Amino acid sequence: MSGDQYLNGLTLFFVGYVLFEIPCNIVLRRATPRIWLPTLSIVWGIVATLLGVVQNYSGFLSSRFFLGIAESGLFPGVVFYMSMWYKRNEQHYRIALFFSAASLAGAFGGILAWGIGHMDGVGGYSGWRWIFILEGLLTLVISVISYFWVYNYPSTAEFLSKEERQFIQFRLKNDNDATREEAFTWSAVLDAVKDPKIWLYGLGFHTLSLPQYTLSLFLPTIIEELGFSAAEAQLLTVPPYVIAVILTIAVAVFSQRTRLRAPFIMGSSAIACIGYIILLTDSQPAVCYVGTIFLAAGIFPAVAIVLSWPANNVSGQTKRCIANAMQISIGNCGAILGTQLYRTEMKPRYYLGNGVALGYLVGNICVVGLLWYILHRENVKKERLREEQGLAALMGDIGDAEGEFLGDKDPRWVFQT
Repeated sequence: MSGDQYLNGLTLFFVGYVLFEIPCNIVLRRATPRIWLPTLSIVWGIVATLLGVVQNYSGFLSSRFFLGIAESGLFPGVVFYMSMWYKRNEQHYRIALFFSAASLAGAFGGILAWGIGHMDGVGGYSGWRWIFILEGLLTLVISVISYFWVYNYPSTAEFLSKEERQFIQFRLKNDNDATREEAFTWSAVLDAVKDPKIWLYGLGFHTLSLPQYTLSLFLPTIIEELGFSAAEAQLLTVPPYVIAVILTIAVAVFSQRTRLRAPFIMGSSAIACIGYIILLTDSQPAVCYVGTIFLAAGIFPAVAIVLSWPANNVSGQTKRCIANAMQISIGNCGAILGTQLYRTEMKPRYYLGNGVALGYLVGNICVVGLLWYILHRENVKKERLREEQGLAALMGDIGDAEGEFLGDKDPRWVFQT
């Protein structure tokens, strides 16, 4: 394939991703996580395996598109699923752990790609084919096992005793809406679409997804253009991802303990900005490689917090389910743009791609700052209403709250900023 054909395949993946995220989470809300999440993973594994045996360009494009569809429901589905198991301030750390697995996969992916690449010629297949085939088959095996590992919700989880289920229900009832009986309604879907804060959550991820996915997709290429061999480039992707895993978890812990989100997102984005400034202003391979470490160290912790933010703040199970999908769908529009920025004619410095990514991170700091201000302002208004009406903030006892509970519009609901 030519460079343009390869980039088109990357773009089509995110087109499928964006188009099907909201429908997939609607299916999740109406079906069960135990069936839906492993099934999505199985479909993904099948398509990924078949990518290893494509024989023409049309086969490559169709495989990439359906790979995006299969993946579209997993991340927003898992984020919503965790919001039904953990208290609001506990969710971010768990989502960060889940997201850090993506960073860890990036580290192992470089090692695996380097090792499997040595299978070139085995069975008459090129090394790149074996990467897709073996990793796709491993996904299939894990997905089948997941049918026995994934449980729906705490109230029906078979691995819990009756006392344990009651304890979890009590914890959730005294913190969020996970235990409330709520049927799926299209009005709740519309409520999510009309909420400007959810669009800002989406824009917050949009301004991070372009740097995140371009880093993940083009990091080996960027390192190779610094003068290293392709095999060395795969191995050199490992340290940035390892550092990203450590910092993603560390920042999540501090964010959870301080009950703050926006400052940690903005600070992490600022660290990533340093990385792009290094790539844009210095041509020495060793210095530029340090720049890629700054990128990973800033982007991944910021993304983990952004993705957990609506799960913390949006109340109403259907509304939150749609909000999670909307956020990632809006966000991945940035990834669609990003896949076209690192073109072969722009190497070795990739000024356009690195420059746009830097601009996006600056935009992220502005968007998150605006959202921080809006959430704080609404908390102040709600506090004033509570004082006027003699109400207490719902930092607990939501399940026993008197009167009708209005979700995140309720004056007793306090946003996490």
